Amino acid sequence: MERVPFRATGAAATYSGFRPPVTILLDNVRSMYNVGAFFRTGDGAGIERLLLSGITARPPKGAISKTALGAEERLPWESVEDAVSVISRLRSNGYEIAAIETSVHAVDIFDWQPHFPVCVLFGHEVEGLRPALLDLCDAHVRIPMLGLKHSLNVASAGSVVMYELLRKYRALHSTARAAPGRTP
Repeated sequence: MERVPFRATGAAATYSGFRPPVTILLDNVRSMYNVGAFFRTGDGAGIERLLLSGITARPPKGAISKTALGAEERLPWESVEDAVSVISRLRSNGYEIAAIETSVHAVDIFDWQPHFPVCVLFGHEVEGLRPALLDLCDAHVRIPMLGLKHSLNVASAGSVVMYELLRKYRALHSTARAAPGRTP
């Protein structure tokens, strides 16, 4: 059987070259499988890069590769020694900083209107984000939980957030394209 090279059609062609200005920072995410899932979803959603800080594992690691399926070699990533400094630098470069965290200050993800570019922070699977990082955030964003559990697995939460950001950026991009003189 002859192999035919892949050509983007349909939805893939629609998104060709489309990259939402989204950076994700993982701080103290302890499961390498979760880290791998962030690589895979981040590549799928077309984000800019992953920032890995604290105890978060860095490639190359077998457990990351097992879940990422090669995305760890495609999606840009950086090892971060001082997450506070990196967040401050991103803010000075115009990034909105958002924590995915259930707190009294959190806004529902469906009501959140991010200001792109955005850096989204995810923390430890049990303890959440460190207070020093939470204090730097412009927004705290929660995913609504309607069942008995009050949180999702961090990688599942990451998937929800990345694709909601892609949806919102695409809508913003489409609106700007339809209105002459406006830019996203």
